[in-house]
Amino acid sequence: MVEDDAEIVNLLSRYLSGQGMSVSVAESAHQLHHVLGGREVDLILLDLGLPDADGLTLMRELRQRWHGPLIIVSGRGEPVERIVGLELGADDYVTKPFDLRELLARIRSVLRRAQPVAPPPERRDSQGFEFDGLKLDVAARQLHDRSGQPVALTTGEFELLLALLQRPHQVFSRDQLMNALHGRESGPYDRAIDVQIGRLRRKLEANPAEPAIIKSVRGAGYLFAAPVRRF
Repeated sequence: MVEDDAEIVNLLSRYLSGQGMSVSVAESAHQLHHVLGGREVDLILLDLGLPDADGLTLMRELRQRWHGPLIIVSGRGEPVERIVGLELGADDYVTKPFDLRELLARIRSVLRRAQPVAPPPERRDSQGFEFDGLKLDVAARQLHDRSGQPVALTTGEFELLLALLQRPHQVFSRDQLMNALHGRESGPYDRAIDVQIGRLRRKLEANPAEPAIIKSVRGAGYLFAAPVRRF
């Protein structure tokens, strides 16, 4: 938990510890780097208003070397802040003040999505997907580009890509994708899916401005248009 408000730190630490979670606290960007260098971290709750750094700048730097689950928990609730946070790789965005039970549900949802996916018993011969020269190893949660180099994916990006690959050439509405990823429908001003689609396109497409792999269907949503082979 990256948070400098002592009241919130005490409240969340007690609550999450009571739910069986081990909580480490960093009150600044400097302390966060120290925590990450000294122990394994499963998920980060990041406040954007830190004493020694802007939270969005910190997140941009963090995503260059750490790709684990991250939830922004911030008093900045404006749509532009949410969109920028998601663009930079946040898996979810919770606005203060928040309900403790809702925050816990979102933490558990993001952690579940971050767990390695074992192939189902009836499809043990299928370990991943190949499309347009790229390969997604589902069990390892690893994407490789056309030259065989790994492509870093956040938890949300991996889950979105997997959902699309499992049903290629099928149109998904934003609500369907939001339900698959976050267990809720999108609100009228919620652009989380659009933002994550944009991030994925920049990592998959030869020309993200004219996408050939993930296509938009006007008034309906998105579909995975490239041929897909299971392996």
